[in-house]
Amino acid sequence: MEEQADIQQIKPPTNAKGPVGWLRENLFNTWYNALLTCVALLFLYFTFKGILTWAFTEAEWNVIPANLQLFAIGPYPRDQVFRIWICLYILTGLLGLSAGIWRGIVQRWTIVVGSIFLVFLVIPFEIVPRQDSNYVSIEFRFNLIWLIFESRRWLLGNIAILIVTFFLGNRISRLRPWILGGWILSFPIIMFVLHGFGENAVHTSLWGGLMLTLILAVVGIAVSFPLGVFLALCRQSKLPAIKWVSIFYIETVRGVPLITILFMGNTLITIFIPYFTIDQVLKMMVAITLFSAAYMAENVRGGLQSIPRGQHEAAQAVGLNYVQSMLFVVLPQALRAVIPAIVGQFIALFKDTSLVSIIGLIDLLGVAKSILAEWLGRHVEVYLFIALIYFIFCFAMSKVSQEIEAELGVGKR
Repeated sequence: MEEQADIQQIKPPTNAKGPVGWLRENLFNTWYNALLTCVALLFLYFTFKGILTWAFTEAEWNVIPANLQLFAIGPYPRDQVFRIWICLYILTGLLGLSAGIWRGIVQRWTIVVGSIFLVFLVIPFEIVPRQDSNYVSIEFRFNLIWLIFESRRWLLGNIAILIVTFFLGNRISRLRPWILGGWILSFPIIMFVLHGFGENAVHTSLWGGLMLTLILAVVGIAVSFPLGVFLALCRQSKLPAIKWVSIFYIETVRGVPLITILFMGNTLITIFIPYFTIDQVLKMMVAITLFSAAYMAENVRGGLQSIPRGQHEAAQAVGLNYVQSMLFVVLPQALRAVIPAIVGQFIALFKDTSLVSIIGLIDLLGVAKSILAEWLGRHVEVYLFIALIYFIFCFAMSKVSQEIEAELGVGKR
């Protein structure tokens, strides 16, 4: 018993070194590492000192809040902004229902979206008007206060819808097929609400800002993915006509830059379909989708080639035909293997939507150019804000990709 008591009193060794120990082991373990650390610290000090000094003392950040609505929706009529909020309500309701039903990743990102709504709801901000006339300044400030009040009211409604739909989806699991159908139908419904009809119709030439960027990106991602999968399967077909047509399309599109596809889409679509009037936004959707589908096809083809031949033979051995073996055996494994490449293509597509500003559409980058025509000398502030918006969305897609890979065990089994 005494020996057992002595054994229990022995404490396990600890590997904790503390901050000083970690610095000594990793940054100052040799004389040249210590020298490199000091040089790096001096470089970071002088670099960030200039950046921080400019950001807090010289930069005029009032250009951002003064044009926040223009960044968000571009020249969309201000008296029709309620349509955008209705569309956001539709998406928020679907997101809340999806989070309540599927949980997991969807629930975590729904919490992130709800937190963003809450931050914009409670954050205090005031925009200083730029006009010199007192009368114009007072009128501008009054309109601005009313705009802020209206936005907070709509945001409060979004938070309420998100909470209600989450608990509804959590309790009624039989809504799952309806939610999938709702996501599919949400796009045409949103496009109809944004455009409208009759005298109150808002032409797509008035769509702009972040709203237009997201519409182009979502359409390109949602349509180019199944089209890319179809092209990848056609390229591996044993029928020469289907195979070589697919190869010709993929290699032709991948051999030219996106800007040429956009210019060609802007002119050739009208030539091929002369009896229908197609607006410029729809032309850009088609051009971006066709361009991205060619790259998506190659990503999916790489995944298909990574699947061993034994998987095809095993599917045939249990009585599955070609379509069934592809849908239930081969494609799930192939897509799982190329998730990083697919999401990388989605991120590239989202950033490439900025090229439509060259065609004449007022997307997020086009709005920045129009703002700089009035706010002279504020190029750095405006473009930094635009870069931050692109980074947030791209980083979010990257994080979702990593979580999906972790859920599916990519690279682990």
